[in-house]
Amino acid sequence: MSGMRTRETGEVFGPRMTLFADVLSVGLATAVACLPLLTAPAALSTACAVLRGAGEDRPATAGRYFALLRRRLRTGDLAAGALALAGALLFAGDLALAGAGLPGAALFATVAAAIGATALVVGLRACGRPESLTDWPAAVREAARDAVRDLGGSALVLLAVATAALCAWMLVPLAFLAPGPLALALTAVDVRLAGSD
Repeated sequence: MSGMRTRETGEVFGPRMTLFADVLSVGLATAVACLPLLTAPAALSTACAVLRGAGEDRPATAGRYFALLRRRLRTGDLAAGALALAGALLFAGDLALAGAGLPGAALFATVAAAIGATALVVGLRACGRPESLTDWPAAVREAARDAVRDLGGSALVLLAVATAALCAWMLVPLAFLAPGPLALALTAVDVRLAGSD
């Protein structure tokens, strides 16, 4: 992305606007690919890989996204999706129990929220890592290390999730575009950390 060309004379949109359009098209493709729920981690990981390729002068298009997603969907990707879905259901169940008025519910809800936020950050950072294309356990291990040693990046991931959720809440159709900017944020956090090493 640093090697982007400048806008030519008479050109209406520059390379940054093209990247923005590509991010939105990849986001829409990611939202469609996430609909079965079990494919969500693989879909987001593929979006990050496609957007990372934009920095290496590869096209970041929905066509390239679906081609890469078709090649990579495998048992490990579906297992990662099942684990993410089970974790989300467990978290929702914990919050429902906390809301039922059990003794110590406030402390329980706080601890559950902290654990849920940590798991969300690690899971999303794993999606942003290149290893997630071939080896989920390695991606999760590296993401957990990154989450601890790069607290600023972890805060950026949470901010990106909050922004995506707020946009989707304010205008529901934006929920179908939100995965693109979220994937761009995850990729940028990973590239930022790699560049500082």
